[in-house]
Amino acid sequence: MADRERKLMSEGVLTYAYILLYISLSSGQIFFNKWVLSSKEINFPYPLALTLLHMVFSSVLCFVLTKVLKIMKVEEGMTLDIYISSVIPIGAMFAMTLWLGNTAYLYISVSFAQMLKAIMPVAVFILGVAAGLEMMSCRMLLIMSVISFGVLVASYGEININWVGVIYQMGGVVGEALRLIFMEILVKRKGLKLNPISVMYYVSPCRQVHFFALCLLVPWIFLEKPKMDEQLTWSFHPLVLTLNCICTFALNLSVFLVISHTSALTIRVAGVVKDWVVVLLSALLFADTKLTLINLCGYAIAIAGVAAYNSHKLKKEATRVSSDESQATSSIPLVSSSTSNA
Repeated sequence: MADRERKLMSEGVLTYAYILLYISLSSGQIFFNKWVLSSKEINFPYPLALTLLHMVFSSVLCFVLTKVLKIMKVEEGMTLDIYISSVIPIGAMFAMTLWLGNTAYLYISVSFAQMLKAIMPVAVFILGVAAGLEMMSCRMLLIMSVISFGVLVASYGEININWVGVIYQMGGVVGEALRLIFMEILVKRKGLKLNPISVMYYVSPCRQVHFFALCLLVPWIFLEKPKMDEQLTWSFHPLVLTLNCICTFALNLSVFLVISHTSALTIRVAGVVKDWVVVLLSALLFADTKLTLINLCGYAIAIAGVAAYNSHKLKKEATRVSSDESQATSSIPLVSSSTSNA
């Protein structure tokens, strides 16, 4: 009994360590990106180029881990139809989310960007209803209304609001919502089971060279490369940018560690804690962050709505799992008495 209790305790400590690692890496990566992009710090104001570096680095590292060192195994079963209809859109939305989200940091504060991200469940729900993955209900409409109202109040309380940054951030929210929808379609409708590293490998640029060029490389050539060629006020910091890419890859792995040891809902709850940490720390670290009482009240309302959304999803998932287990049990044929006696 003592050994069992010790084992459970060690597993609990390990789980909380993974959650703490995720919160730390996620918060740190947000501040790191802001620091790199800021003209007052590293002065690399090219979010599209930074996103390119992140994806190329993750792609090469995934390739080395899976194909060269063979430390991690990539599961087979991917077909051309699934790849075109699901994996490519996931990669495209992933690139879009990172690009637009990083660009928003050039125009708005880190704390305000996090407040706007609270609208994510609303975008996921609306797109889920359109895709037939979610059902419209009065309860969900109420939750979505609370979240939307909270974000509106938080936005109203923003002192230095920049609508260009708001548009970029909302574009990133829509991109992330679409990515989650495509992921759900991949798992539920396509019936494909992949481990986390396999998902990273398949959506990374090393598996989508031409599409990757279309999504990020081509826009970079037309949107940012001319500016980088003309402006000589920025300097390339190889060590800093390499560390930034490593942190991004580590963050992705921490997400998979948390999900594998707990659940997808846990990462959502941890994300709520992380958002509060980012909002409060940004007020201390960045001079452009001025939190008002209206900001905090609106964000608190939005987070309350997000918590209600997560609780609703948890109950729904628990009901689904219970239903699947009962169906599986009822489908097992009964053993006759003669067979059991034999």
